[in-house]
Amino acid sequence: MSTKDFIEKDYYKVLGVPKDATEAEIKKAYRKLAREFHPDANKGNAKAEERFKEISEANDVLGDPKKRKEYDEARALFGNGGFRPGPGGAGGGSFNFDLGDLFGGNAQGGSQQGAGGFGGGLGDVFGGLFNRGGAGTTRTQPRRGQDIDTEVSLSFTEAIEGATVPLRMSSQSPCKACAGTGDKNGTPRVCPTCVGTGQVARGSGGGFSLTDPCPDCKGRGLIAEHPCMECKGSGRAKSSRTMQVRIPAGVSDGQRIRLRGKGAPGERGGPAGDLYVTVHVDAHPVFGRKEDNLTVTVPVTFTEAALGGEVRVPTLGGPPVTLKLPPGTPNGRTMRARGKGAVRKDGTRGDLLVTVEVSVPKDLSGKARDALEAYREATAGEDPRAELFQAAKGA
Repeated sequence: MSTKDFIEKDYYKVLGVPKDATEAEIKKAYRKLAREFHPDANKGNAKAEERFKEISEANDVLGDPKKRKEYDEARALFGNGGFRPGPGGAGGGSFNFDLGDLFGGNAQGGSQQGAGGFGGGLGDVFGGLFNRGGAGTTRTQPRRGQDIDTEVSLSFTEAIEGATVPLRMSSQSPCKACAGTGDKNGTPRVCPTCVGTGQVARGSGGGFSLTDPCPDCKGRGLIAEHPCMECKGSGRAKSSRTMQVRIPAGVSDGQRIRLRGKGAPGERGGPAGDLYVTVHVDAHPVFGRKEDNLTVTVPVTFTEAALGGEVRVPTLGGPPVTLKLPPGTPNGRTMRARGKGAVRKDGTRGDLLVTVEVSVPKDLSGKARDALEAYREATAGEDPRAELFQAAKGA
């Protein structure tokens, strides 16, 4: 993706937050949208998948304070979505402007700094934001490794309590055979097309140009005279590795975790990329989850609901708790066992929400049937549906 594409994207609009949104507001908006448009919740929906990618890209920039600052500065300079040349000079002629000047030098070999130049230009800003060097720099500089996306499946209990899981990942890393140079002799030459910058100018109308990765050297700035047999001259080779990754307690289904520096290794001493882990949580046969709270449905007898009593309730991974049912507890009532839920970020726990379900016996003994017949006779004058019919007539 070109620099122009990045600058013209309004990441704040993608996440639906104002430009002065706090980190917490950005994180909250991302999580809400990620749950709504996650591919697992929209199987076969290409638009939802594309929307999820846009949301993730926006969060990657706005969720990182450094990247967000650079992004804001770039958009402020270019008018929030592209530099628009205005009329120049007293004669009203067009204002010819080459973005190559701002990126540290003219892409066609011009001066890096004119009389009114910007010194190093915006190369540092855009290089930091999009992991690209300025047009006046050579590709012998350190290069950041790629980000890696992977997935992991956890049991319900592992998601609540946290777990350390092994992840096997495949990524592109510097080729060991040629030490990442792409040349089997270790002596690549500077690309003549981009003169070692890794970028070429692309006209876009309006009297100015933008830069794209060089098509001949694929953005490396170097071309192998004697291509390495292992990496075919790319300097990168596919590698696999297994690492132990700690999944924090309280993670939810569909959550995407970012592990800084755990992605593909960088080139020439550059930093490693990041690892993004999408978590899938298996269902539990007894417990459910509602945000930081766990849920459970507990059957009770008619006499327990009518007369009241104490009911033992199971907890996830701990001893049972005892809840007191008040007399006349209706079917479907929910009670709360505090501190028996999922782990929050601050280390505290949510609650266990216990829903009462009155159990109706299928088989009755003779004594039980006689007792119920006597109860029916004792309550013969009561009609629990009287108010229902009265309300229906009045509607």
